[in-house]
Amino acid sequence: MSRVSVIIPTYNRSDRVPAAVASVLEQSTRGTEVLVVDDGSSDRTDEALQPFEDRIRLLRHDRNRGVSAARNTGIRASSAPLVAFLDSDDRWLPGKLEAQVRFFREHPRAVACQTREIWVRHGRRVNPARRHLKPSGDVFEPSLERCLVSPSAVMLRRVLLDEVGLFDETLPVCEDYDLWLRIGCRYPIHLIEEDLLVREGGHPDQLSSSGPGMDRYRIRSLAGLLQSGLLSETQAEAAQRELARKCRIYGEGCLKRGRPEEGRYFLGLPGLLARGGPFPPRPPEGGQEPPWAPGEPAPERNPEPDRPFGFLLTGGCGRG
Repeated sequence: MSRVSVIIPTYNRSDRVPAAVASVLEQSTRGTEVLVVDDGSSDRTDEALQPFEDRIRLLRHDRNRGVSAARNTGIRASSAPLVAFLDSDDRWLPGKLEAQVRFFREHPRAVACQTREIWVRHGRRVNPARRHLKPSGDVFEPSLERCLVSPSAVMLRRVLLDEVGLFDETLPVCEDYDLWLRIGCRYPIHLIEEDLLVREGGHPDQLSSSGPGMDRYRIRSLAGLLQSGLLSETQAEAAQRELARKCRIYGEGCLKRGRPEEGRYFLGLPGLLARGGPFPPRPPEGGQEPPWAPGEPAPERNPEPDRPFGFLLTGGCGRG
């Protein structure tokens, strides 16, 4: 039986996914299951992966469904007790899997860990700002403002995903922010103090390039978490403060850009949540379409008919 399942989602990255796959296959850890999920690519991804075909499992979507769906397809098809992810434009350094498998062996009660990383943009190494430095242990409150856990750096016990659920497929972006908060409010996420991942930036197809609308989806994630009943009193207070801050910044931005109804909606959203709703069933007129097709049911995050939060928020976000 495999010890680790590695899941690599990819979409039209035939020029980059071979390096990602090779960096996994070059790891020293034995018993690794590698699943590449082609999320409806229209380039030559199949050809690019042919040299690895006897060492990987290639799963295909017949259409582009998004990175959350691709990762979830890989999770459902995998079998090992430990699960790791690698974005197809990143690559691991030697010893990455070995360090994390060893960490779990030495800390049997731990359920999640990540490594430090090296940032490369347009071929040159850059140093992350202090606000992007990764915490260790209780990451919930530090992660409310921005995502401080990297999918390509993390390793999880499978049983954790059985408990907290998979990536939210209704979030086209900020899906990692959402999952790490669902984990972080329950369990520590530990940091291995070694640079074992290279994250490549500056490519036009990266989700993080759509940054201006990022907080719109983070607001949605925070509101859903506040309704979940999972948070302690201290966690809920911190989440409410961050929600209010994000709504104020986003709402004031809408007002400045001539979207008054949307701006007033977001400025009033923290108060609506604090009072327990009820919420309006659609975003303000003039907002963009929601990230699922019109006519589809709202996501099951909040199924109560008088609080259909899934229809409230729209817009763009980023890789985290």
